[in-house]
Amino acid sequence: MASEIVCNITSRETRVALLENGVITELYIERKSDLGFVGNVYKGRVTKVLPGMQVAFVDIGLPKAGFLYVSDVDVMTDNFTGYLAGADEGEEHHEKEEVEIESTYNVGGEPRKIEDLLKENQEIMAQVSKDPMGSKGARITTYITLPGRYLVFMPMINQVGVSRRIEGDEEKKRLRETVRRLRKNGTGFIVRTAAEGKEESDLERDIQFLDSLWRSITTTHDSSTSPTMVYQELGLVQRVIRDLFTRDFTRVVIDDREEYEKTITFCRSYLPDVVSKVERFSGHEPIFDVYGLEMDIERALGRKVWLKSGGYIVIDQTEALTAIDVNTGKYVGKASQEETILKTNIEAVKEIVYQLRLRNIGGLIMIDFIDMEREENKEKVYSALGEALKSDRSRANILKISDLGIVEMTRKRVRDSLSRTLTSTCSYCDGRGVVKSHRTVLYEVYREIRRIAGRTGAGSEIACAVSSAVADLIFDEDSDYLDDLEMELDIKISITTDFHLHQEEFRVELDKPQSGP
Repeated sequence: MASEIVCNITSRETRVALLENGVITELYIERKSDLGFVGNVYKGRVTKVLPGMQVAFVDIGLPKAGFLYVSDVDVMTDNFTGYLAGADEGEEHHEKEEVEIESTYNVGGEPRKIEDLLKENQEIMAQVSKDPMGSKGARITTYITLPGRYLVFMPMINQVGVSRRIEGDEEKKRLRETVRRLRKNGTGFIVRTAAEGKEESDLERDIQFLDSLWRSITTTHDSSTSPTMVYQELGLVQRVIRDLFTRDFTRVVIDDREEYEKTITFCRSYLPDVVSKVERFSGHEPIFDVYGLEMDIERALGRKVWLKSGGYIVIDQTEALTAIDVNTGKYVGKASQEETILKTNIEAVKEIVYQLRLRNIGGLIMIDFIDMEREENKEKVYSALGEALKSDRSRANILKISDLGIVEMTRKRVRDSLSRTLTSTCSYCDGRGVVKSHRTVLYEVYREIRRIAGRTGAGSEIACAVSSAVADLIFDEDSDYLDDLEMELDIKISITTDFHLHQEEFRVELDKPQSGP
C-alpha cells in the first residue's frame, strides 16, 4: 500500500495528513496556542510533600506546580503490564502500545512512602506524563521514557518489554534477547511494533541514538539550575515520521522551508534511509488544496456520510458514546431485500472503519447495522468489520452482532477526535443540535401571559418582548388569537421585537404605568 505524509506548516498551526493510496486516512493537528508539555523532561524542585495524600508538588517552571504520585517515584514490581508512559488518552506523545514486560529484579516488602522518598527543596529530574488541565498542574513521573523509532528507552528501569501487537512468540523472543544483549546494564527498553522483522543493526542504531540523547539530557540537567526544561519532545512532523514512517511510505512532503530543513537534519542523524524521501513543496497553491484534502476534512465534520451505492451512515458523537446508524438510502438493489441489506452493510463496514480513523473516534461505539435475517449474513458483516479494523493502529475490541443488528465495540482513544479539535459547542443550541420551534416558544409566551393575568386580574397591561422570528409569527398568523386572548382575560397585551433575544428567550411582565411628576 503506497503511503505518503503531507505536512502543512504555518506560524500558528501544523497539520500532518497520512495518505494511503492517495486517500487521507489520518490527520494530526498541533496548534501553537495548544502546545502541550507531555514528554518534556525538567529539572525541578520539590515544593511540598503531602504524606496524607501520598503526593508531592514539584516546581518545574510551569505556571502551576506538577504533582507527583508515590507510584511514579516508587520501584515497579515484577511482571508489570502497562502502556508506554506519556501516551494517555487525548495525548499525541507517541503511539500507544500494550506491552509485555519482563523484570530482571524483584522488590518485596512494605509499600514505600513518599515522605521517605522526597524532601522539600530536593532537586529531581521529572517528565510530564499528562498536560495541565483546568486548575490542576501537570502530572509528572521520575521514570523517564524516551521514544525512538523501534524502541522506547527507560533509563531508570531495569526491564525489557515487547509490544503485544508483534505476532509470533519466536519473533518476540528474538527481539527481547537481542535488546537484552545490546543494552547497558540497569537500563530498560520497550520494543515497539515497528521493530518487527528488523535486523539487529537497526535496533543497535536506535539504542545508540537513545543512549546519546540520554547522556545529553543528564549533562544539561547536571549543569542547570532548577526549575528548567532539559529536554523538549520532538515537533509533530518529526514525531509522525519517527512513529509512522515504514517501508510502505514513498515520501514526506513539507511546504515550509524551515520545517523541511529541521526534518532533514533530524532524519540525517536518526533516520538516514528516510532523507531521500523528504521533499520540499514549492507550489504556489496551498498544499492541502493540491492534494484535495480540505474537502475531505470538511466532510469528516459532517453527520451524514453517503456510500457509493446510495446508502449512507449517520455518525452521532456524545459524551458517553458514538452511535453510527446504517441506512439503505437510495439503494434499492437488484436481487432480494436480504441481499440489498447485506451489500449495504458490507459497504458501510469499510466506510465506518475509515471514518473512525480519520475522525479519530475512540471510546464506546455502537453500530446499528440494517437488520439481517440470516445468521450467515451477520457473520459475514462481523468478519468484514474485524478484517477492516486490522489496518487501524488503535486497538479495538468488537462484540458479535446482537439480535437487534447492533455491534458494540471499543476503540482506544490516543488523542482528541477531529470534531473536538476543530469545532466547539454551538453557543446557540448549547450543543443539543436543535432549538425550540418558533411556535413552541410562542405558546410558552401565551402560557406565561395567562399566569401573570391570573395573578393580577382584569384590566392589567402586560408587555411581551420576543425574538424577531416569534414576533413575525404573531403578526403574520396569530394576531386574531392575540385579540381573542385580550378579550378572554380582559387585559391589554403589547408585543415588541427584541433582536438581541435568543430564539427560545422572551420576556413577559406586568407593564406598570409610569407615575406622574
